[in-house]
Amino acid sequence: MPGTGDYMIYIEKKEYEKIVEQAKKEFPNECCGFLAGNKDGEDLYIKTVYPLTNIDASSEHFSMDPKEQFKTVKIIRENKMELVGNYHSHPYTPSRPSEEDKRLAFDPKAIYGILSLEKEEPVFNLFKVDKGNVEKLKYEII
Repeated sequence: MPGTGDYMIYIEKKEYEKIVEQAKKEFPNECCGFLAGNKDGEDLYIKTVYPLTNIDASSEHFSMDPKEQFKTVKIIRENKMELVGNYHSHPYTPSRPSEEDKRLAFDPKAIYGILSLEKEEPVFNLFKVDKGNVEKLKYEII
């Protein structure tokens, strides 16, 4: 499992930059999207991020368009990748799951990325959430 032992998550630099760019563009609202990639042994490589529309257009929460989600999952599969998780931004709060994030985290295997724009420099973290228990994961931008 990510965050335990020697397991590492790698995210491509250009993909991380897409998240930051999307978050800044959609500020003051939260942005959101999917994380897609593949496992290599124990390690996980996030190869592509797929920005999605926050249909709530809110700075405090997000909802992804179901049709857009379905279409994107199809593209991920066509590209021989797996949907490994999702991400969203926190325009005014730290890079950690809010109570609402924890409550809505239904898949304990999913990776949840949170990009905070609270400070001048964006802060990005990855998490697993299982029944409200949060585990911060190790990752490296490559």
